[in-house]
Amino acid sequence: QLQLVEAGGGLVQPGGSLRLSCAISRFTFDDYAIGWFRQAPGKQREGISCISRRDGNPYYADSVKGRFTISVDYAKNTGTLQMSNLKPEDTAVYYCAVVRRSPTFLPRCISDDHSHWGRGTQVTVSS
Repeated sequence: QLQLVEAGGGLVQPGGSLRLSCAISRFTFDDYAIGWFRQAPGKQREGISCISRRDGNPYYADSVKGRFTISVDYAKNTGTLQMSNLKPEDTAVYYCAVVRRSPTFLPRCISDDHSHWGRGTQVTVSS
């Protein structure tokens, strides 16, 4: 069964940086999308960045555009989210997720379109 494990969360001061990783194991999709999502207390889970293997064009939510960068090492099945200039409002549990893509299913960067999830890693931005 496919498994995703996030790592790299922690406590950082405003303006600081963190690098999240997502290790994907038991993975057999030819084409897929990988996304990063976050959920703050009392808020809905939001898609902040997604990218697909065949397409390659990253999506960023406006709230993180210019500060976060998504990348994927397809040989190692590892996704990364580089976060810089972090703000207190970035505080949340961050999740990675993947879903198989096909010509008839091109997932959006929303929770409902992603089928496999990691358990999440906490990111806290505070002075």
